[in-house]
Amino acid sequence: MIEQSFYNYLQFERRFSEHTMKAYQNDLSQFDDFVLRKCGLENSLKASHFHIRSWIVKMLQQKISPTSINRKLSCLNTYFKYLIQRKILDKNPMRKVKGPKEKKRLPGFIKKENLEKLFNEIPFSKDFTGARDQAILRTLYACGLRRAELISLKIKNVDFRKNELKVLGKRNKERIVPFGKDLNACLNDYLDEREKLFRLEEDGPFFITIKGKALYPKLVYRIVNDNLSRVTTNEQKSPHILRHSFATHLSNNGASLNAIKELLGHTNLAATQIYTHNSIEKLREVYEKAHPKANNN
Repeated sequence: MIEQSFYNYLQFERRFSEHTMKAYQNDLSQFDDFVLRKCGLENSLKASHFHIRSWIVKMLQQKISPTSINRKLSCLNTYFKYLIQRKILDKNPMRKVKGPKEKKRLPGFIKKENLEKLFNEIPFSKDFTGARDQAILRTLYACGLRRAELISLKIKNVDFRKNELKVLGKRNKERIVPFGKDLNACLNDYLDEREKLFRLEEDGPFFITIKGKALYPKLVYRIVNDNLSRVTTNEQKSPHILRHSFATHLSNNGASLNAIKELLGHTNLAATQIYTHNSIEKLREVYEKAHPKANNN
């Protein structure tokens, strides 16, 4: 089956994550269903740019966001390029298709003083759960990890002597992320509490549930959301906002864009540039307070 060979290509050659694989499977399934039901086509191989544009119109009518639509179109483009590469198709119908324009969404972040309050003033329970939750929050913020990276972190990936994490990012790309003395102490406190309940295994997950199992995404979200609610009224309280805060605070304190890119594990610099907006706003604030002609501008 052509689609299955495409998924194998994504998994074994492109090394897409399980999350991305599921998204691509859903997107292709939705497009196949559309061309079959609405266009009367046998399958997506028969689709032209007219059919893809019709699909875009339908999704816009369903109030699907331009960001989600463009992600689905990116999936289609990758699929058709694969078919051309395998000489199954001669032309890519996506070449005559433009996705809807997206509004520029700047990443939200938690203010530094709010995070300092969370880590220095808000009490955590003096047991395994409290030590783990604080360690999770500090690790996400101090190292800028994605939720999936935190979950996949193993005990052997944490070097306490060098203060470094070995992180497995998107497409199985590894990177080294340094951390400071505060996180070192926090992680050791967590491991001390964990050892009272469970045996440590080098190849096992670093963070676990109260039952000794690997963390799962909803639990990580709940831990972050509940604790951020104690210090901020931000609408966004997901694990990813701690990653945004990590990058924004680095940028505001003068870190180079290339350094932030490497720490975040971004493939290209364009993905990292969104964090400079906060630095520019900070510079504008300093300028307006300090420059004698600022009010005239």
